[in-house]
Amino acid sequence: MKIAQDAGASGNRFTGYGEGYVEVNRARHTQSLVVAADRVIVDWPAESVQSLQADHIAALVGLAPEIVLLGTGKAFAFPDPAILAPLHQARIGVEVMDTPAACRTYNILAAEGRNVVAALIV
Repeated sequence: MKIAQDAGASGNRFTGYGEGYVEVNRARHTQSLVVAADRVIVDWPAESVQSLQADHIAALVGLAPEIVLLGTGKAFAFPDPAILAPLHQARIGVEVMDTPAACRTYNILAAEGRNVVAALIV
């Protein structure tokens, strides 16, 4: 699915997604990644919700966002709450949803000027 990009928006935006990929600024990615307004981290090693580890989440805490959107792939799956604890301890909001919903939500929050990070399992 293609997503229309606001012509006045700055920073990274999702421009599409589909089975096994997401597009950031029209560049297709087929591996898990982290997207913030000012950077795209393409080597985020999380391959599934079950494989999430403390260092995966620590990398997100280090970005110091206001909120993290965790995209869990094509289907919603909630991770072990202990894995997300470092985000809560750092007073960073976290929302868990499927990856397509995370792409759409990221674009909305970023357009509002929010300091949002999308951590996506593709």
